[in-house]
Amino acid sequence: MAGGGFVAGGGGRSYEGGVTVFVVFTCLAAAMGGLLFGYDLGISGGVTSMESFLSKFFPSVYHKMKNESGGQNQYCKFDSQLLTLFTSCLYIAALVASFFASSVTRKFGRKISMFVAGLVFLMGSVLNGVANNIVLLIIGRLLLGIGVGFANQSVPVYLAEMAPTKIRGALNMGFQMAITIGILVAGLVNFGTAKIKGGYGWRISLALAAVPSLMMTLAAVFLPDTPNSILERGHPEKAKKMLQKIRGTDNVDEEFQDLLNATEVANRVENQWINITQPRYRPQLIICFLVPFFQQLTGINVIMFYAPVLFMTLGFGNEASLMSSVITGGVNVVATLVSIFTVDKFGRRILFLQGGVQMIICQIAVGVMIGKEFGVSGEGSFSKGEANWILFFVCAYVAAFAWSWGPLGWLVPSEICPLEIRSAGQAINVSVNMLFTFLIGQVFLTMLCHLKFGLFFFFAGFVIIMTIFITFFLPETKNVPIEEMNRVWKAHWFWGKYIPDEAVTHGRQDRAV
Repeated sequence: MAGGGFVAGGGGRSYEGGVTVFVVFTCLAAAMGGLLFGYDLGISGGVTSMESFLSKFFPSVYHKMKNESGGQNQYCKFDSQLLTLFTSCLYIAALVASFFASSVTRKFGRKISMFVAGLVFLMGSVLNGVANNIVLLIIGRLLLGIGVGFANQSVPVYLAEMAPTKIRGALNMGFQMAITIGILVAGLVNFGTAKIKGGYGWRISLALAAVPSLMMTLAAVFLPDTPNSILERGHPEKAKKMLQKIRGTDNVDEEFQDLLNATEVANRVENQWINITQPRYRPQLIICFLVPFFQQLTGINVIMFYAPVLFMTLGFGNEASLMSSVITGGVNVVATLVSIFTVDKFGRRILFLQGGVQMIICQIAVGVMIGKEFGVSGEGSFSKGEANWILFFVCAYVAAFAWSWGPLGWLVPSEICPLEIRSAGQAINVSVNMLFTFLIGQVFLTMLCHLKFGLFFFFAGFVIIMTIFITFFLPETKNVPIEEMNRVWKAHWFWGKYIPDEAVTHGRQDRAV
């Protein structure tokens, strides 16, 4: 049945145990890893719009920006490969680091990876704060990237494994919530430091990344590891005690047996990277690749990286552009809360689809307005009323992303993979995400210069494609225990042919497409 997929009304089996204060606190503490990613996403765009920063590290861009002569092409005002390298090099480092993080996460546990993330990110933030040349600046960004790679690899998996099935979506989205809070805080910091006289405000903005990195490092020291990870490393009694603690009951035999079965299968796997290419894991492989690929081609990082630069390009002025990015950051936080409270009630698919339609409408509206005012020459300006409408559509777009592709892009890949390929699947998710984050970050200003207002239609086209993909190929995964996820794939109209009967645990196939 095309487009149907598996809809989990009640999901898989219901394990005993409730939502304990311990597990909620643990998941919230772990989710702070998202602050690293979010703060960096928000801080870099604001810093690259500060005149003192540009004049010190990117003088050619600074002189072009200060050129007030008539006939200036607004689209190409900030086009500089070196400037975009400052922003995007972090994501190449994160891509490479994610592959090492995959092995560390599996062999030594999720919390060790989280500790490494916080420590390396701390080193990078200090180096960025004291940098006096472009080389030190880039080295600092590379260290930040390693931290982001380890955090993005370990935190979503940690949350998916610790959370009870019925609120797994909400707790896992704590990671995305932390990202949005980091973006908002970064916007507020930039707005404040831009007012500092003396030209050193950008140093404070970059150095304050040490705060979330310290929080992440300390949290990792005190957090317990997941039962799945403890079992994977050969400590069944310790794993069972941890499961009893996080579920708030001694009667965890059924869930623990499922974990034992999954661990037994995982331990027979010599190489996760070879294993994940087998036909029986085809659905997970494709979803773990395409979801982060599509997530970046929504165009969200055009807004998050370069919101101040974009708004300055559209004639908002320096202070107004920074405030506009604070507004979009606030919308991001509030809309993510919407997702947290609805994802386990309404499911993943409906949020994906509604968010996709809203993003398409907003991107087309922004493209039309910019095209009408600036044309292909790039000459023009917005009236106050038009600027407010642009800001409205950008905020509506950010809201749609924040309750759909933003959090779900991390949630879905982290919950669909069985234990024997979970680390590899998450590494693919992170590396694809970072690769295309790098590519979009590196080429955006050049694309804006050449595609002009058509850039927004470019991204809208991809959102149309990915919304169609979700409609037909992503089954519903709410309320399904992660160790029973093969039922979902077996019941799906397309993916079912790849899943062998023995992969469906407990021999029950009582769900239908």
